[in-house]
Amino acid sequence: MAISVRERTAELAVMKAIGFGDRSILFFVLGESLTIALVGGLLGLALAYLSVPVLDKLLNGRLPNLILSQTILVGGLLVAVIVGVTSGLLPGIGAMRMRVVNALRRV
Repeated sequence: MAISVRERTAELAVMKAIGFGDRSILFFVLGESLTIALVGGLLGLALAYLSVPVLDKLLNGRLPNLILSQTILVGGLLVAVIVGVTSGLLPGIGAMRMRVVNALRRV
């Protein structure tokens, strides 16, 4: 997310120049980060949900039963949300504190 915000400094500066507030910029960056993390987390959980029964059949009792409970799925989703928020928080705060004049000067 830090690289994404750095690459779009000009766009964020223009958004601030036309009237978007600091909170709007922060929520924009956090929303993007959370969306990316949730899509990745949901894809990973779906892949695990589909592959665990197949792996359990292939192992034929060589290991303890593989179980993917709802608690584990909810925990995985919670981890995806935490990763999304934490990865977008610092870049979002940096974008929020960015001065429009300095950001447009870099372009």
